[in-house]
Amino acid sequence: MERWSRRRFVQDVGAAGLLAAACSRPPAPARGPRASSVPRVGFLSVGSPEDRRDLDSLRQGLRDFGYEEGQAILVEPRYAMDDYSRLPALAGELVQLGVDVLVASGGTATQAAKQATDQIPIVMITGSNPVRAGFVASLARPGGNVTGPASITQTLIGKRLEYLKETVPDRSRVGALWNADSYVEADSIRELEAVAAVLRLELEVGSVQHRDELEGAFAALAERAVQAFTTIPSGMLLNNRAYIAELCLRYRLPSMFDDARSVAAGGLLAYGPNQLAIVRRAAYYVDRILKGVRPADLPVEQPTVFDLVINLQTARALGLTIPQHVLLQATEIVQ
Repeated sequence: MERWSRRRFVQDVGAAGLLAAACSRPPAPARGPRASSVPRVGFLSVGSPEDRRDLDSLRQGLRDFGYEEGQAILVEPRYAMDDYSRLPALAGELVQLGVDVLVASGGTATQAAKQATDQIPIVMITGSNPVRAGFVASLARPGGNVTGPASITQTLIGKRLEYLKETVPDRSRVGALWNADSYVEADSIRELEAVAAVLRLELEVGSVQHRDELEGAFAALAERAVQAFTTIPSGMLLNNRAYIAELCLRYRLPSMFDDARSVAAGGLLAYGPNQLAIVRRAAYYVDRILKGVRPADLPVEQPTVFDLVINLQTARALGLTIPQHVLLQATEIVQ
């Protein structure tokens, strides 16, 4: 079921979600017994096993530090299959397994892991602001049991919307989707709406929880005469990037994404850091923690290099000419 909103509604829902998350924190499960002397790393993702690139990047990073899986380390993946409501139970399952480190891919996964344990070290891989989300006390001194690389894609929402406006300056009505099951995404939507107001863009926001709602959501965007499309950092939306890119083409919508993989799948534009490199960097934190460093003493790293990726094949399919000044800023062009 799609839920459509203007700014006031999204703000109220986001605040309610934050209050519910704070008030409904379950008791932390007791950590399960160790079954082996080989360290075990839990991997918690909202996605599905079919998209293995994040997990493969983590495993490659672990190999870079000398951890051969099955010999020097064991990796226990758990996937929510795009269902955010499953994350708390999966996080609790990994705690019961007695993993030595829990790697949480995404802001909502990090929140679920944090609620499940305050003892097991958590390595977050998140696009949200980890301080504002309450995951760490500060970037330099995280405190607690959470640290890791933060891609800060949420803070780039404004820049992505600027690039979209520069690319299609005649389009003033922009559609966006978010998942109301994720309070982290509610925060992103509020930021997106604030930037849209500054840029004098009209924003239509829809909420989708599952893949089978996407087509109806795009049909509703079309009914509202939306002229372009952007996404916010979202595990569920990223996992369905190829389908979303296909829908953008079907509805003739120039699109902006937060991950270059979406452009490779047929999207028009993407702006942000290399996400797979960030996942691979999480292995550094795992290595340091397994060697005895406390998460509280490992500063949160943020990327310093960001890529603007443009798909000219998609531009041609949409009948668009990318402005020269935008092309000159691109770090990668897909022909």
